[in-house]
Amino acid sequence: MLPAVLRHLPLPVIAAPLFIISTPQLVIAQCKAGVVGSMPALNARPASQLDDWLAEITETLADYNRAHPESPAAPFAINQIVHKSNDRLEQDMAMCVKYQVPLIITSLGAREDINAAAHAYGGLVLHDVINNRFAHKAVEKGADGLIAVAAGAGGHAGVKSPFALVQEIRQWFDGPLALSGAIATGGAVLAAQAMGADFAYIGSAFIATTEARAAQEYKQCIVDSNSDDIVYSSLFTGVHGNYLAPSIRNAGMDPAQLADGNPAAMDFSGDKTKAWKDIWGCGQGIGAVTSIDTTAALVERLKREYAAAKARIA
Repeated sequence: MLPAVLRHLPLPVIAAPLFIISTPQLVIAQCKAGVVGSMPALNARPASQLDDWLAEITETLADYNRAHPESPAAPFAINQIVHKSNDRLEQDMAMCVKYQVPLIITSLGAREDINAAAHAYGGLVLHDVINNRFAHKAVEKGADGLIAVAAGAGGHAGVKSPFALVQEIRQWFDGPLALSGAIATGGAVLAAQAMGADFAYIGSAFIATTEARAAQEYKQCIVDSNSDDIVYSSLFTGVHGNYLAPSIRNAGMDPAQLADGNPAAMDFSGDKTKAWKDIWGCGQGIGAVTSIDTTAALVERLKREYAAAKARIA
């Protein structure tokens, strides 16, 4: 059985945290629409801004829930980069503890102390993984749930087929499981559940919403592009990820002639953040995104498609 905090979502979707792009405006809109909203802690700059942002999210959602007891907002999540390059991790986690953030999403490493800090106030930890070996490690260190990042996911992504990855994880893990990778329709959400996942994990489609803090050109590029325009490379951050080819061309490079980067150069501060500002991360599912809409409109489309897909196979 799913934990109570995730048990009654109107749509089984967790919105992926989008580096630079997700802010309280997008998170609040996602939660009000009925999907788990999320953002990276590192999006708050300077670090002290995270306190203000968490206050805004918790207070706004509490007010909304009091006004709509019959259809309360979905919970929200904060993403923590658990890599040695993140010198803000302890400070940012202390803010999550202060506001008792319902869900913590951990990436690029797993630490028992971070999991324990969330568990101390009743929080739930979901860890994103690209293979079964990392999944075992995450659970061994105390993660409550997993996010299987399969081929086609936006930003840092794996290469495993979602069928293989979910199948291998479900052979031994019966806890909360979300699937990430080219999901941008309600039918794909249902397919994720049919494979064995509890939730779909959707990121790129939310970039092309009015609430997202992304350049208009970035949003329009998503609308104008499809899976043929996605390039997989480790050049920009040292970790393999999927990016929009037009943004690579705009930066003066040939998407077909990219060399791999050096994993030792991976950094989440300073000049490396420009990779996410100028080279646009995106997943392969964007062919379903045909216009820039509000978050509420996007989620309503997903709900309609999800219901229609269920009706087709009933």
